[in-house]
Amino acid sequence: ITVKSSNQDTVTAAGEEGDDPPKEQPWETALKTTVVDIEAGEFRGHKVSLWDLLHCRYIPEENRKELLELYEAGELTLEQVRSVVSTIVTRAAAAAAAGRAEPVAPVNEPRAEPRAEPVATEAEP
Repeated sequence: ITVKSSNQDTVTAAGEEGDDPPKEQPWETALKTTVVDIEAGEFRGHKVSLWDLLHCRYIPEENRKELLELYEAGELTLEQVRSVVSTIVTRAAAAAAAGRAEPVAPVNEPRAEPRAEPVATEAEP
């Protein structure tokens, strides 16, 4: 990931720009181009890519890694990933709005992990 924070970084990033598109995997492109209209938290009223949702504060890192691995391996469809991510973000945003103001509350809650797995099985046809 290249972070552009100064003119020097911008020059470096521009030099590497031609290398980026071939390195992106098709599954990664699909996550970045699939948008979800989710009515939760700061996403309310906006269309957000699945990639951005996966990397938002509402998705614990363990869940993100597991979902990405399962999707990349072909064990989860794009629709299943969308369903799981939407459910996790909606529930976590609702919990945060209900009084748990910590931005990473789902990571510390033992309930956050078990919720993700049953959702995955419910999403299967």
